[in-house]
Amino acid sequence: MEGRSSNMRSHDQKEETKKEGMKKVQEKTKKRSKEEDEEEEEEIFNLKDKPALGGEDEDLSDSDDSVFSGLEDSGSDSDDEDEEDDDEEEEDDDKLIPDPEQTEQIEFNPDAVLQTPEEKKKKKKKKKEGGVTEGEKKEDEYQHDSSDEEDIRNTVGNIPMEWYKDFPHIGYDLDGKKILKPIRNKDELDEFLDKMENPDYWRTVHDKQTGSDIILSDEQVALVNRLQKGQFGDVNFNEYQPTVEFFSNDVMIHPVTNRPADKRSFIPSLIEKEKVSKLVHAIKMGWIKPRRVQDDTRGNFYDLWASEDTSILARHRMHLPAPKIPLPGHHESYNPPPEYLFTEEELALWEQQDPSDRKWPFVPKRFSSLRQVPAFPRFLHERFERCLDLYLCPRQRKMRVNVNPEDLIPKLPKPKDLQPFPTTQSLVYRGHSGLVRSISVSPSGQWLASGSDDASVRFWEVCSSRCLKTVQVGGAVKSIAWNPNPSVCLLAVAVDSMVLILSPSLADKQVVSSSERLLSGPQEAGSTEEAGTVTWSDTEGEELNQGIRLKIQHPKAVHQVAWHAKGDYLASVMPDHSSHLQVFIHQLSKRRSQNPFRKNKGLVQCVSFHPLRPYFFVATQRSVRIYNLVKQEMTKKLQANSKWISSMAVHPGGDHVICGSYDCRLSWFDLDLSTKPYKMLRHHKKAVRGVAYHRSYPLFASASDDGSVIVCHGTVYNDLLQNPLIVPVKVLRGHVITHDLGVLDVTFHPTQPWVFSSGADATIRLFT
Repeated sequence: MEGRSSNMRSHDQKEETKKEGMKKVQEKTKKRSKEEDEEEEEEIFNLKDKPALGGEDEDLSDSDDSVFSGLEDSGSDSDDEDEEDDDEEEEDDDKLIPDPEQTEQIEFNPDAVLQTPEEKKKKKKKKKEGGVTEGEKKEDEYQHDSSDEEDIRNTVGNIPMEWYKDFPHIGYDLDGKKILKPIRNKDELDEFLDKMENPDYWRTVHDKQTGSDIILSDEQVALVNRLQKGQFGDVNFNEYQPTVEFFSNDVMIHPVTNRPADKRSFIPSLIEKEKVSKLVHAIKMGWIKPRRVQDDTRGNFYDLWASEDTSILARHRMHLPAPKIPLPGHHESYNPPPEYLFTEEELALWEQQDPSDRKWPFVPKRFSSLRQVPAFPRFLHERFERCLDLYLCPRQRKMRVNVNPEDLIPKLPKPKDLQPFPTTQSLVYRGHSGLVRSISVSPSGQWLASGSDDASVRFWEVCSSRCLKTVQVGGAVKSIAWNPNPSVCLLAVAVDSMVLILSPSLADKQVVSSSERLLSGPQEAGSTEEAGTVTWSDTEGEELNQGIRLKIQHPKAVHQVAWHAKGDYLASVMPDHSSHLQVFIHQLSKRRSQNPFRKNKGLVQCVSFHPLRPYFFVATQRSVRIYNLVKQEMTKKLQANSKWISSMAVHPGGDHVICGSYDCRLSWFDLDLSTKPYKMLRHHKKAVRGVAYHRSYPLFASASDDGSVIVCHGTVYNDLLQNPLIVPVKVLRGHVITHDLGVLDVTFHPTQPWVFSSGADATIRLFT
């Protein structure tokens, strides 16, 4: 108790001495004027230019009390109540008394307090002249302080801040108090407004630990730019300074270290000997067993269904057993009977077929003994296919429906009810010595024109099969077409890279004169859009006497020609993958040619004009495109579902198209119904070479390399809800297959139910 009372007395004495000192100074300072007080406060502390030490933004200026606040203990705040202040000092008390934390850092300058008025006036003059006093020169000692403990406000450490996303606070400060999140997070609108209005937005970084936005200084921005460019953070760092080579190729006189080796480096270790002896004893006693080396070559195979109960599968309602492999037959024997061995023709046919179409996936072979049988090369492939069959087998039970098979066959009318159609071969037109690739009948039906590989065009009288005229054209004829306009008598012939216009003069004088007027039309200047690609020329001499009136020279070989229904326009086809110059349309009356397509849309096979409307059909290898010639745009694209289209024909009504293909299919398209085939006919065994519609009868025909012409009845109804009726009615044979080629072209008589066919056997046949 006595010690405590002595401590209290000493403490009271200290307090009294402090109060006396403060009163003396206050008496001196009260005599000063208000202006001198303000100057003195600026000179002593310079707090207007200093940043707030406690983290606050308001400036701190000094009163008389604040001069000594740094000298007092933190417990002496109660003495301020006893001070007697002027009115001016009472007003400034709240502003000028700093926090206890700040006052500890403020320096006390007694020289500034004891300055005379003359010295203060001199200082005032120096300030006006721009001079700097000694007190101002002295920098704050805390200005460049970067203590880590002061910078770190959030003490949670280096952890993911997502852990605090469900809490109202974001961490804890140094005193252990929660750091609360901002009340309102910025949404996208606030972010956008800040981006537009805040000039420092680009250098503002969000601090996740404190939830505040930090504006980077110029030095920090420069540091980030240097690091992004891959440079060093320190500007003054020299990355190219010379290296000091501690070890070089020069042999030194003295070694780097010459410490002698330890004795233990060449004496056996007793500790290791003891450990090894313990391990040996444990192995002998069976406490430690050596590891067995597993044989990885065998692999770990196990039965997947070993634990399955077969009764469970049997009870399963939709269970289907896996399909079993068919038992091997005679053809799989190592010594099969001779009838199972392939002949050379069967072997060639087997090699040409697709693997999916072959009867057997291998060729039967004979060996004299089982020892000579080699390993099966397709063994792994066959096992893999078997696994695929098991894996992809449809495990679905289908209910069997008892249906009479005859009920499934559509009720088609009898062929007798669909007459007339051609049934018998009536005439054979002989005279050509090569393949007859193309035939065409005149609009009157009286004359027949044919083009052959023997470089000739022949004109026949249909009724008598008499050859009236032969024109030598100097090359194999690929295609011919008679002008469908009955008021003119003209024939277009495709020979190599030329299209010839013939006037055979097989009509009355009025028709011949109108044909001459059509051909003698003036040629327009600059008529060809593709300069230098198509040239028109008149013929002279012998060619003119034969009836060849015009030559249209093309850049490549022409494969097909087709007329417009009115007879003035002519289309020619030049199949070529590498060019967009595949189709040309020529106008006879103005001798003008144009290429309607700017891009290559595929290998063009054949073209055709719509019989009634301004549409143009272009058949490529796999599709048929229909173009509107008025709007100059594609209106429809028909997918043929075949590998290679060979020929095309348009129904006289214009709403149906048939296409033949080299993969033995004939596709019937209903343009009002769909872009997919309405019907696919697979009656032919080989490639379909030509198709044709009859102008007036509901008939169409297809010619194939199997030597047959199949005539079908195809009724098209005016009622759009009723589908076309397609019935095959007759297979016409007569042509002899030559060099694997059969019937090459087919066409109908314009008025009679007759069909003409030309073949590789150099003949033309009429079926009536």
